[in-house]
Amino acid sequence: MTRPRIAFAVPGKITTLTGGTIYDRRVIEKLPALGCDVQHIELPNSFPAPPPDDMDHALAQLSDVPPDVPLIVDGLAFGALDPRRVSGIQSPLVPLVHHPLAEESGLTEGRRKHLFETERANLSHAHHVLVPSPHTAELLTRKYDVQRKNITIARPGTDRPRLAAAPIDPPLILAVGIQLPRKGHDVLIRALSQIKALEWQAVIAGAPLDPAFSDELRALRSDTGLDERLKLAGRIERDELERLYAKASIFALATRYEGYGIVFDEALSHGLPIVSCAAGAVPDTVPHEAGLLVPPDAPDAFADALRTMLTDLSFRQGCAAAARIAGDALPGWDDTAKAIADALEEILVIQVS
Repeated sequence: MTRPRIAFAVPGKITTLTGGTIYDRRVIEKLPALGCDVQHIELPNSFPAPPPDDMDHALAQLSDVPPDVPLIVDGLAFGALDPRRVSGIQSPLVPLVHHPLAEESGLTEGRRKHLFETERANLSHAHHVLVPSPHTAELLTRKYDVQRKNITIARPGTDRPRLAAAPIDPPLILAVGIQLPRKGHDVLIRALSQIKALEWQAVIAGAPLDPAFSDELRALRSDTGLDERLKLAGRIERDELERLYAKASIFALATRYEGYGIVFDEALSHGLPIVSCAAGAVPDTVPHEAGLLVPPDAPDAFADALRTMLTDLSFRQGCAAAARIAGDALPGWDDTAKAIADALEEILVIQVS
């Protein structure tokens, strides 16, 4: 069967270094090799809180897609579209929900309620839904009234490491995640401040997308006396990130919520033991034997887990070996793209029949 034409709408530049946009970009790159004709639509980058002009422009872009072309819309935009106008889009709507917008940290209760109701209303117009994890699939069926049969889980792919492991001394604790409250970098800094007696160095790599939170992180680093031991690297290019993974001994992300978390797969593929939080999809993504998971927003527990990793070399090596085994078994981006292409093909079959 001939693969379908596809439109794929993403808010902002496709080169943005966030997990969701990286996922979108890699799938867009891979789909043509499967015979898909992909039209990339760049929506305004103001989502999920677009001003009226951006909302109008985005809905006009989506409405221009022909009715026989499946339209994938990244969830950062789809969940925030005006529900009163989504029903007017003629093409089969296929939202890609990395995680529901209402699960973001730092929202007011009013904003959270608005995003929940908007996304649930928009999902009622979806022909099919793509998600990266069983956790997100379960959440959409339980809270957003999406039927499980209408959901495809397309787990993110993983690139194999380009550099051999070369851990440095003192051990490098690496965190990778954009500077937003949900990523919990503030919790990590508070945890690091409790283990200053141990030998370590740390890097937090991730674009400063929330200036106020970035200022908070810099102030917290200074207040806890970690200026000389913790680097806030900000946005870095892929080659530099690969070098950091190769140098690291521990991957640590004190996240408050993840719909999946591509960086955990990256850490596993590099054979890094993981310290993180039992939040969202993390317990499904990080094998039990590959690391330690503690409750979110618990700096004391996070510090204890880091202390164990740093001081118990045998335990750390065991976690690293388990991480390497799990990482070697991860799917590639070709697998992710194929799962999505197959789902879209099924949509067209149903439409024709």
